[in-house]
Amino acid sequence: MTPAPARTAVRVELLAGRRWLPVCGTADLTPGRGVAALLPDGTQVALFADRAGRLYAIDHRDPFTGAYVLARGLLGSAGGRAFVASPLLKQRFELATGRCLDDPAVAVRAYRVRTA
Repeated sequence: MTPAPARTAVRVELLAGRRWLPVCGTADLTPGRGVAALLPDGTQVALFADRAGRLYAIDHRDPFTGAYVLARGLLGSAGGRAFVASPLLKQRFELATGRCLDDPAVAVRAYRVRTA
């Protein structure tokens, strides 16, 4: 039996300040689910891969409750915009911008994401 070819690891990076930081591998992300990551400065981020393979990163902290839970939220879309709904009070945060779709006065930080 011939062994399967080795899979090339692809790293997910996000832009924090002026630096691209490696966060995880693409194999660590399950489409439709989030994972939490800790940045060197102590900031917690929630990383997502949607079912089309697009990557997103936003703050992990839910601004309505103060709990670090957004990586455990449910992904969806509204008007063509991907969002995560907080698992606690269900407010929806647009993944590309961090804007709360249910309260325009509230937002979380959104990060640029790339693979390397």
